[in-house]
Amino acid sequence: MSDCAAYLIIDGHSVIHAWEDLRKLHLVSQRRRLAREELLKRMRLLQDMTGERVVVVFDGTASRTSEEREAGGVQVFYADSAKTADTVVERLAAKYAVKHRIRVVSADGMVRDSTTASGAEWLSPEMLRDLCEGAEKEMRARMKR
Repeated sequence: MSDCAAYLIIDGHSVIHAWEDLRKLHLVSQRRRLAREELLKRMRLLQDMTGERVVVVFDGTASRTSEEREAGGVQVFYADSAKTADTVVERLAAKYAVKHRIRVVSADGMVRDSTTASGAEWLSPEMLRDLCEGAEKEMRARMKR
């Protein structure tokens, strides 16, 4: 396994539904976009502070899986209407865990089992929250210096 790149692959809606503040935003249809944006904002900070490349996968409604990539930022996939985000997460883990350190975040036990069988590490949404809080604390400490 290569030490050159580490990836954190996140089932976006799994995390949104697990984190109370994001879940509250998501429950109001006019604010669902804000829940996704807030999650992505936190993932950008985590990526910046850890150097681990972050990939967030959401369920989608289009006829094809689409990808958005910010310059030097978080990579975002929207699963097509025939697939779920779980399927995309599992495929990414299976494809890349042989070459890279892959960590997968999902509350779904089936995703946990399939991705760990592929060689990826699994994190719960709560574990991801702890990582984000640590990154935010580290950023505040750096800003004080």
